[in-house]
Amino acid sequence: SPEALWAAVEAGADAVYMGGRAFGARAYAQNFDEDELREAVRYAHLHGVRVYVTVNTLIHDREMGEALAFCRSLYGMGVDAVICADLGLIRRLRCELPQLPIHASTQMSVHNLAGAEEVATLGIERVVLARELTLDSIRTVTERATAEVEIFVHGAICVCHSGQCLFSSLVGGRSGNRGECAQPCRLPYNGKDRYPLSMKDMALAAHIPALIRAGVSSLKIEGRMKSPSYVYGVTAIYRRLLDEGRAATEDELQTLAALFSRDGFTDAYLRGTLGERMTGTRTEADKNKTRALEVRTFAPLKRRVRATAVFAADEPCRLTLTDGMREVTVTGEVPQRAQNAPLNIADLTTRLCKMGNTYLSLAEEDVALTLTDGLFLPPSAINALRRAAVDRLTDTSRPLPPDAPFACALAPRKTQPRRTALFFDPATLAALPGDVRALFDTVFVPLMQHETVKALAHGVYLPPVVTDGEWDEVTAALRTAVENGATHALVGNLGHLPAVREAGLIPLGDFRLNVENRESAQVLRDLGVEDYLLSPELTLPMMRDIGGGAIVYGRMPLMLTERCFAKDIGGCRACGSVTLTDRMGKRFPILREHRHRSLIVNAVTTYMGDRRDRLRAAGLLHEHFLFTTEDADTVARRMADYLAGRAPAFEARRL
Repeated sequence: SPEALWAAVEAGADAVYMGGRAFGARAYAQNFDEDELREAVRYAHLHGVRVYVTVNTLIHDREMGEALAFCRSLYGMGVDAVICADLGLIRRLRCELPQLPIHASTQMSVHNLAGAEEVATLGIERVVLARELTLDSIRTVTERATAEVEIFVHGAICVCHSGQCLFSSLVGGRSGNRGECAQPCRLPYNGKDRYPLSMKDMALAAHIPALIRAGVSSLKIEGRMKSPSYVYGVTAIYRRLLDEGRAATEDELQTLAALFSRDGFTDAYLRGTLGERMTGTRTEADKNKTRALEVRTFAPLKRRVRATAVFAADEPCRLTLTDGMREVTVTGEVPQRAQNAPLNIADLTTRLCKMGNTYLSLAEEDVALTLTDGLFLPPSAINALRRAAVDRLTDTSRPLPPDAPFACALAPRKTQPRRTALFFDPATLAALPGDVRALFDTVFVPLMQHETVKALAHGVYLPPVVTDGEWDEVTAALRTAVENGATHALVGNLGHLPAVREAGLIPLGDFRLNVENRESAQVLRDLGVEDYLLSPELTLPMMRDIGGGAIVYGRMPLMLTERCFAKDIGGCRACGSVTLTDRMGKRFPILREHRHRSLIVNAVTTYMGDRRDRLRAAGLLHEHFLFTTEDADTVARRMADYLAGRAPAFEARRL
């Protein structure tokens, strides 16, 4: 809101980020219409504060023109950068509005150096890293990355890696990737009083010196749906810590907690100490601490200016305003010879100082006035001169470049019929009869287990997250997989493409790349991706317009978490058998991912066997199957039913 903006500026923010009424990842925040955004930029720039606008939802094809027009408007009003997550929008902006800086949103899941470098090739100037990284991982990126690095230091954090959460969308019908998250992570599971997915807010106030030494360019405070008092209080503390290059005191940490916390804070990601202590809900004690704080109101700060004015005979009057950073000069009417009421310095100075509802203040002692005796100018002309100077000093607008609608052509799509499958458990693949395995053109298994079924699988599935500390292990496994006959790799992150290319594997884009428009698909083709799986959030008509592959069977992954929830909920011996049960009795299996990360999959299985005619009508000739909790007998039965076009004998989700 405007009041939150005023609070941030007053507290000493170097930059603010805000959302418009569309395309921002907080659709239910107050947000700003375009006139309010323009005013916000004028105000922030007067105080030397940059403005970054979030355009970080995934964009559908039918919205691309509107999104581009919005970004053109932002550029014209002087916005310093846009924060984006959609590959297609980034592509079009680089083609059609290359002067507008782009920051990669944390929704792009950049979690290693290769990822930062890969997005930099798309024209990204700053990357907001994944919030799950340790200090060592952050340092590895900052020391070598081409782009600037920004990290979150305070505020609410998701339990799922950002950009990888489909829980709200596929279960609740509200897409987090489209700014409409219903926050299923804040709900109870496995009992009405248990909130295993509800994360405490992040607070890295105790680590400011280490972050400065690590070379981070920008520290980001999450506060988009918080009160102006919260924005002011948190920003003021971090401003002080940065200026003094020190860690927070215990009193400052207590103040931060009183402003807002969920039973305390966590810095576990930065320290690499994951576990149940990261979990928290907002308690009544937390609320009482906040209620006890003084509620402040905020108004725009006035920027003090100085003026030099000249009113002389036979020449236009002239007014110069300066705020110490900028200086502007405007001219007005030519004064007339006075008949009976000549201008005098006192009255003229008073009129020039009437700044009214502007963001400026001008004191009489800050006016240097030259006036020739015997002149007259109507009050309306003096007011017009003052308004013209104020408008010029506060103007942030930039001339728009010409439209370039054909600068970013799309290559013709290639439809390639194929049937692919991912088996999370290679043992299930090994137990299948040969005629069932033969149904698939390419079979993928997790990279780190490929050796066990190397004769049966010619595709490897890369871990969705590979930090720099895991990079050597993964690249070595890729080389071994190639030696063992692997030809394809299922890739869910741009940062993993360099390793796949170097190993000589053919990349196929996983659904995690969030392809929701034709432009995004073109980016992947330009990067050498042979084919790609479309976002499961799309409808069939949307998929038809893009082309590519679709997941036609399987439990869709809903969350990828850095924490091992199997261990937290049931202990290591329960790995592979742990589930989350929601209030409706739905059971969501938790699978183990690489390095003890957790993958929470849907309670309901996607199935399109009896609707294959609809897939063909949409041109979706690449069918992808996802086998997670199924044993070999179940896989064989489901494939027989699918190919026979039988309706599901179980509760099914449909595309």
